[in-house]
Amino acid sequence: MVITELKKRSHTNHSKKLVKRYIKLELLISELNKRDIPSEIAKTVNQEVDKANILSDLDRLLTKQLRKSQWSILRIIEKELKLVPKNHYMNRWMAIGMSAFGIPMGVSFGASFNNMSFIGIGIPLGMVIGMAIGSGMDKKAKEEGRQLDIDANF
Repeated sequence: MVITELKKRSHTNHSKKLVKRYIKLELLISELNKRDIPSEIAKTVNQEVDKANILSDLDRLLTKQLRKSQWSILRIIEKELKLVPKNHYMNRWMAIGMSAFGIPMGVSFGASFNNMSFIGIGIPLGMVIGMAIGSGMDKKAKEEGRQLDIDANF
C-alpha cells in the first residue's frame, strides 16, 4: 500500500524551521514508499500524514504537527517493522552509556582515589562505550536492510 504524500505548499512565506520540518517528513515518506509496508501499518502512517495535511499553510500549529507526525511514524515503523534511521542506535546508546556506565564508573574512580572530582571522568568514558555499542547495532541494522536512508537527527 502506498503512503499518502504531503500536501504541496509554497515555502516562500514560511519560517525556515517549518520548511526544514516539512522537507524531513517528506523524505521520511519517500523512504517508506520505497519499501514494502504492510497495509495496516500504512493506514496508520497515512492517518499521521493526514493530520499534517488538514492544517492550513498559515496555521501556527503546522510545525508542531509535522514534528509530532514524524516522531509518531518513526515510532510505529521502529516498533512494528524494526526499521530505524541512520545513527538511531548510536544516539540512543550514547545517552544510555553516559548514565548507565559513565556515572557509576565516575563514582568508582572518585571513591578509589578519595577525590570526588574524578566523577567527571566516567561520563565521557561511558559515552564512548555507548557510542561503540550503538554503532555496532547500527552496522548490524544496515547489513540486515533495516536502516532507512535518512538521518536520525530530526
